[in-house]
Amino acid sequence: MTAPADVAPELLDRLRPICLGLPEAYEEPAWVGVRWRIRRRTFAHVLAVGSDHEVAGWGAATTAEPACVLTLRAPVAEVHALVAGGPPFYRPGWGDDVLGMVLDDRTDWDEVGELLTESYCLLAPRRLAGQVARVAHRPT
Repeated sequence: MTAPADVAPELLDRLRPICLGLPEAYEEPAWVGVRWRIRRRTFAHVLAVGSDHEVAGWGAATTAEPACVLTLRAPVAEVHALVAGGPPFYRPGWGDDVLGMVLDDRTDWDEVGELLTESYCLLAPRRLAGQVARVAHRPT
């Protein structure tokens, strides 16, 4: 199993302000990595994967090298469009609305912010989602 320490601190430093800036969102250790939740629903999960971190479903990230991956929720059509565009996006293999993304030095952090916000809004109660200003994300 992996631990929160396996996720590069600089990645957590980029993700935390986005996730914890959403109404009533909180962070907790997951069975592997770190996850952010609204109530009891996980809207984002980041973890390290690689040859010594074989976790079912994460292998779809198509990387033989150790990497950090982020999973979140997105509308099904958006998942299909982003995955069709190729890396850094992939389908983890469960749930039609689950999107995976490899985080690396080429990560577009504005896009990550939009995707995390959208994931939160899909799972949050309407009252809380209504408090969030969303930027329309359009897959390329």
